[in-house]
Amino acid sequence: METAMSDDLQRVRVEYLGEHRFRASNQAGFALNTDGGDPAKDLKPMEILLAALGGCTGIDVVDIMRKKRTPLARYRIEIEGVRALDHPRRFLTITVRHVGSGPDVTEAAFQHAVGLSHERYCSVSASLSANVHAEIRLESWSGASGA
Repeated sequence: METAMSDDLQRVRVEYLGEHRFRASNQAGFALNTDGGDPAKDLKPMEILLAALGGCTGIDVVDIMRKKRTPLARYRIEIEGVRALDHPRRFLTITVRHVGSGPDVTEAAFQHAVGLSHERYCSVSASLSANVHAEIRLESWSGASGA
């Protein structure tokens, strides 16, 4: 069984903005908006999940390639998720396409870095593939912190 330490706690606050819009912010004050109804306004929550996966694996791949002294000059990650038709409409499949190049980058080194990220280092990928314990709590507004 994996263990966690108190300094491993990450926290975000999600505030309701009206309609289907919410603003998520972290303790440093960085924020993004999400809109479940109008994709022209903001990212949908499930798109943010895909973006989190892309950002996480991207950081890993860039770091691994740099440590191999074969840095990527160009790199992008294209992610598609197919959702179930019935609620809770979770992702049934997620396809992650890594596209990268650099003067000294070989396909084998790039493939190895991508594999290490998805199989060993990317915490988002591991969280999506694992049975994650979710503890759900309900508080009245008067009991909510920061009210």
